Amino acid sequence: MKKIAILGSTGSIGTQTLEIVREHKDIQVTALAAGSNVILLEQQIREFQPRLAVLWEEQAAKDLQVRVRDLDVKILFGMEGLLAIAVMPEVEILVTAIVGMLGIRPTIAAIEAGKTIALANKETLVTAGHIIMPLAKEKDVPILPVDSEHSAIFQSLNGEKGNSIHKILLTASGGPFRGKRREDLLQIRVEDALQHPNWSMGKKITIDSATMVNKGLEVMEAKWLFDVELEQIQVLVHPQSIIHSMVEYEDGAVLAQLGTPDMRLPIQYALYYPCRRSLSGKRLDFFQLASLTFEKPDLDTFPGLGLAFQAMKQGGNIPTVYNAANEKAVALFLEKKISFLEIPELIQFCMEQSAFVKQPDVAQILETEAAVYDLIESRW
Repeated sequence: MKKIAILGSTGSIGTQTLEIVREHKDIQVTALAAGSNVILLEQQIREFQPRLAVLWEEQAAKDLQVRVRDLDVKILFGMEGLLAIAVMPEVEILVTAIVGMLGIRPTIAAIEAGKTIALANKETLVTAGHIIMPLAKEKDVPILPVDSEHSAIFQSLNGEKGNSIHKILLTASGGPFRGKRREDLLQIRVEDALQHPNWSMGKKITIDSATMVNKGLEVMEAKWLFDVELEQIQVLVHPQSIIHSMVEYEDGAVLAQLGTPDMRLPIQYALYYPCRRSLSGKRLDFFQLASLTFEKPDLDTFPGLGLAFQAMKQGGNIPTVYNAANEKAVALFLEKKISFLEIPELIQFCMEQSAFVKQPDVAQILETEAAVYDLIESRW
C-alpha cells in the first residue's frame, strides 16, 4: 500500500487526489495540509484518518484541534507543520498541490529526505528550479509532474531514453477570452474571467489561464523539468483541450498524449507511476470529435505569456519577480481593485523595477517575493 501526504488537500488538485484514493482504496493518506478551510479538512481527517494535519493559520489550527479531539491525529500549523509533513518517515510520495512559493521549502525538505515528489506547484520550479532539479538529481529523487501538460510531455518521453528532443509543443486552451482583441478586454469582470471553457480549477489558476500567465509559468516549469532550452518550447493554442502536449524528436516524429480534460488522469499517473490503473469517468470518443485545431498565441492581447519568456531569458530572480507580481495582481483583481488588463501591466512594471540577483538562494527568493509585494503595495 502506497503512503502519501498532500500539501493543499482542500484545493482542486488535493480534493481530486483524494477522489483517486477513495476509488482505489490501496493508498494510505498519512498527512494532510491546507490553508484555512477547517470544515473541509475536518471532513477529510475523519474519512482518511491521517496521523498529522496542518493548517497554515494558527487560529484555524486551534479550532481544528478542538473539532478532532476525539481522533488520534496531531495538529500543527504554519511552515513548521508543512516541514514536519515533508520529512515524515512513513511518507513515500509527497503531493505538492499548495499554491504559491510556500511549496519551496517543504519540497526541498522532502527531496533531502528521499521522498518522491508529485509536483502540482508550478511556483516551486519557476522560482527555484535551479535549486530543486540539481538537488533531486543528487538525491536520486523522482519529480513526477501532475500538471496535465507536463504529465503529457512526461508520458510522451516514456520509452525514448537517449533520443534527443527537438521541440516541446505545450498546448493551451486559450482560456475564456480566446479570439478577443485587447479592446474587448477593457470591461472584463471577475465573473467573466472565472468562466473557463474546459477545466474546473481554483480561482487563481483560472484567472492565470484567462491572462495566459499560467502558460507562461508552465513554459518556465517545462524548461526545468525536461532540461531543454527556452527556444525548444513552443506554445500552441488548442481550444478543444484534447491533446495535452506533444514532443517532437530530432527525426521529426511527434508523440502526443490525448485524453479528456480530467485532472484525475495526470494525478493518478503520478501516484501509480509507472503503472496505469483503471480510472472512472468519460473517455475520448473519436467519432464525436469534429476537429482538433491549433492557433498561434496572441501575444499582443495576452502579453503575460511573452513576459514569461522574457523573465526566463533574464533568469536569476526575475522569474520570481514575475510570479510574485502575478500572485499579487491576481489577488487585487479578484478583490476588484485593478482591472483585468492591469495584471500583465503590473507584472511588467515589477520586472522593470526589481533589483537583479543572478543566482538566488532560497532566502533571496523569498526576499525578492517580499520586495515585489512591497513595491506593489506602495503603488496600488
